[in-house]
Amino acid sequence: MQNWKRTMWILWVGVLLCSSSYTMAVPFLPLFLFDLGVGQSSVNLWAGIVHSSAFLVGAVMAPFWGSMADKYGKRKMVIRAGISLAIIYSLISVVQTPWQLIVVRMLHGFVGGFVPASMAIVATVAPANKMGQSLGIMQAGTMTGGILGPFFGGLLATAFGLRMSFVVSGAIIFLATIAVIFWVKEGHSRGEAKKSTYWGNLKYAFTNATLRNLLLLLLIFQISYNMIQPLLTLHIADLQGNVRDAVLTSGYVISLIGIAGIIASPLWGRAGERLGHMRMLAFCMAGAGLVVCFQYFVDRLWLFTFVQFVFGLFIAGIAPTVNTLFVKSTPEEFRGRSFGMTASANQLGSMIGPLIGGVLGLYLSIHWIFVTSGLILAAAGLSVMAGRPAKKGMPERQ
Repeated sequence: MQNWKRTMWILWVGVLLCSSSYTMAVPFLPLFLFDLGVGQSSVNLWAGIVHSSAFLVGAVMAPFWGSMADKYGKRKMVIRAGISLAIIYSLISVVQTPWQLIVVRMLHGFVGGFVPASMAIVATVAPANKMGQSLGIMQAGTMTGGILGPFFGGLLATAFGLRMSFVVSGAIIFLATIAVIFWVKEGHSRGEAKKSTYWGNLKYAFTNATLRNLLLLLLIFQISYNMIQPLLTLHIADLQGNVRDAVLTSGYVISLIGIAGIIASPLWGRAGERLGHMRMLAFCMAGAGLVVCFQYFVDRLWLFTFVQFVFGLFIAGIAPTVNTLFVKSTPEEFRGRSFGMTASANQLGSMIGPLIGGVLGLYLSIHWIFVTSGLILAAAGLSVMAGRPAKKGMPERQ
């Protein structure tokens, strides 16, 4: 096996384990709040704050870690993030109050960067003609972890309690880091690294029309998607009528979204190569938005599960397509920073979305939050379809 393929598959296992560890723990934090003494009347708001707190810090730190990856090495950033995250997940298992949970989640955002740095290594070592395929495989690793995490997290939480699932999450990310330490060698950049500053990187991204528009699309997608995520387990508990078993049921439902992603991602990738990535991006965003709006009419758990699966089919084409366009639009010496910028957009949207969802949850039923989320996503897709974000620097075909 060629060296770049060996590195890619080791990192694929790493991002799979990292994603698994994340989805074993974070989706169940809203239910964990009940154990910390949060009442039913305020749990939606607390869920939004807890979910957003890590992303508030992460949005600021992601470009910094990306710059450090370009300067000192992407492999070092993967190892740093992995060891730090293993400690953070273990700390979640011992918190006693909602405020302690928020502090630990902020530390979570501060030390992140495992997946973006892994993606940047693969983008560096893979041949230019294998770039899209390699990043698609890495994205599949993330999605596979998203399937396994909620399923096993739900089983662990049901059998041993939520706190034990956090401990196991820490152990899993530590194993992924060990694999990187022993078996991953970082490739040499094909471009010459240039000195940069944090604000210089931001200026570069926001004065480049292509990058700016792609970052905006990622931000909108994450805002819309994460308006619902902190409330999802609570909504499933309501549909099921039993909070006790909601963790396991939520694990099944969230895993189905990941399974849909595994099925659909290669199809969207091939369609993008044939019909144009921007066209597929617009179609996926608009379709996902309409599916979310349909949740307004859903009041049965089985139908909710089916609609979530269909939703997963559409969102599977959004992030990989944006990542492919982003990689093709940046020079290699900016690759680590570019992944840092996309991570920052993801983190910022993941911070804003839960806060909006949590506040709306105080005044509106979750059915109206679904509609709000869906309209935002559909409007973004229709805007791309109309060609507005693509006018400057965004070629229709790649």
